[in-house]
Amino acid sequence: MSEAIVASQAPGTDLAFVPGASGARQFWRRLRTQRAALVAAGVVALLVLLALAAPLLTAIEGQDPTTYHPSLIDSARGGVPVGSFGGVSGDHWLGVEPQTGRDLFARLVYGARVSLGVALGATVVQVLVGVVVGVAAALGNRWIDQLLSRITDIFVAMPLMIMSLALLAIVPSSFPRPLLVALVIGLIAWGNTAKIVRAQTLTLKGLDYVSAARLSGWNTWRIARRELLPGLAAPVITYAALLVPMNISAEAALSFLGVGVKPPTPSWGQMLTAANVWYQAAPQYLLLPAGALLVTVLALTVLGDGVRTALDPRAASRLRVGTGRKREAKADADSKKAAADVDSEKAATDVDSKKAATGASVNADASANKEAKA
Repeated sequence: MSEAIVASQAPGTDLAFVPGASGARQFWRRLRTQRAALVAAGVVALLVLLALAAPLLTAIEGQDPTTYHPSLIDSARGGVPVGSFGGVSGDHWLGVEPQTGRDLFARLVYGARVSLGVALGATVVQVLVGVVVGVAAALGNRWIDQLLSRITDIFVAMPLMIMSLALLAIVPSSFPRPLLVALVIGLIAWGNTAKIVRAQTLTLKGLDYVSAARLSGWNTWRIARRELLPGLAAPVITYAALLVPMNISAEAALSFLGVGVKPPTPSWGQMLTAANVWYQAAPQYLLLPAGALLVTVLALTVLGDGVRTALDPRAASRLRVGTGRKREAKADADSKKAAADVDSEKAATDVDSKKAATGASVNADASANKEAKA
């Protein structure tokens, strides 16, 4: 197939056709024109690098996320860290945790591993289940479509937080908690992905190349694998990029409610839970994980918007940052000024033409009168 369909599920977008051989290069070229998306990609890459390099960074600092340091805690003041800025020093780069004295930098970078890992794992589960259910519903007969669509509606209507609280509360504590949180979020929140995939698959089924593959005798599985899945890649990737920050927020909320990742395993949500009573005595204990969550979610959201726009170049980006709007306004003003100049020149030319025509008519009349007199 010489062309691959690239589409976005954002409202108001259309299908765009990109040559398959150069699709990746065109995508990268379009993404490079969006400065906000590039900055967001750099921030996400830095966060992932910090999470992967957490053991190395904590070894350089000489700390770990679970060791208590009671000598760095002022018990007379209720467990507040000794020293300024929460106990910041050469041995503890971001200070220590109130009451326990655990190193905040070590817990923050190890918490990034848990939070990002849970979010990515949940996104993978959502995409896999959503793609399978959506494609099966679109390619199945009327009864299969109705059954899978009703099941999808049930999962879409499920409140994520309530169902997660119920499931996480009854699972034995011996089960790995980060893996459990990722599975629960992914297995509950796949409904919207399935709806998007089903709608896009129904659109692709009516295209000529899919009909030709069906008439050539290909079975349903081969048509789905060779013809439909490449066309589904763009909307699925776009939606997955937006699911990651949503799943990070869900993991943080579950940990904040006390049913997510359990101590001593660090996560940003679990750190926020422990910091809710220390925002006055030790504000850095609250601000550090909250700021990390804010930066991560914002960067992933902007990156997801950039990926959506790059995959569908005819869809205008929802984010207008930098000097783009000023450049557009200046371009509009220049085009209007050029059009006004053209109109004025045309009007001046018309006036000159009329004057010339009037002068020629007067001269002709005068010549005719002279000839008549003669």
